[in-house]
Amino acid sequence: MKLDVIKLDGGKAGSVDLDDALFGLEPRADILHRVVRWQRARMQAGTHKVKTRSETSYSTKKIYRQKGTGGARHGDRNAPIFRKGGIYKGPTPRSHAHDLPKKFRKLGLKHALSAKLKAGELVVIEAAESEGKTAALAKQVKNLGWKRVLIIDGAEVNENFALAARNIDGLDVLPSMGANVYDILKRDTLVITKAGVEALEARLK
Repeated sequence: MKLDVIKLDGGKAGSVDLDDALFGLEPRADILHRVVRWQRARMQAGTHKVKTRSETSYSTKKIYRQKGTGGARHGDRNAPIFRKGGIYKGPTPRSHAHDLPKKFRKLGLKHALSAKLKAGELVVIEAAESEGKTAALAKQVKNLGWKRVLIIDGAEVNENFALAARNIDGLDVLPSMGANVYDILKRDTLVITKAGVEALEARLK
């Protein structure tokens, strides 16, 4: 399928052929959901921690005698039933990551690209190049009507373009190897350079 290519100044720069195997799929929410859930689980810190009865700072002295009080039998105040005592089977630091087959992750990326194209939120530009001036790039982005946008370049991002883009709110730049389902779906507009299209097609075939 053909898609028009534009320049950052809004001018036309011909067209590009997009592979139907990457951009022409019928997006499936269940696949996208599983891949995003896998990504978010890997990013979760898992640093939650509570104190057990061996870690709370009370005396370990038996609080009263075993018999003759008419009350329950207790040892020290670190027991879980007491206020500020240790927590029983509470959360401990762990990884929340789970496995997802590589083929499925690739399929998820293909469906994310197809979803953006189907929604009319995919733009192909000739190249992501700049003089390194944030103000000039910000003006171009505003003229193009981009607000929350992800730009995917080829194997490497142009250094001057990255410098110009890093202080613009809502504009993120990634190399083709950094393209992922979560970042693509989170933005309103997906912008891919011609080099980025070629790199993604080589990566996902």
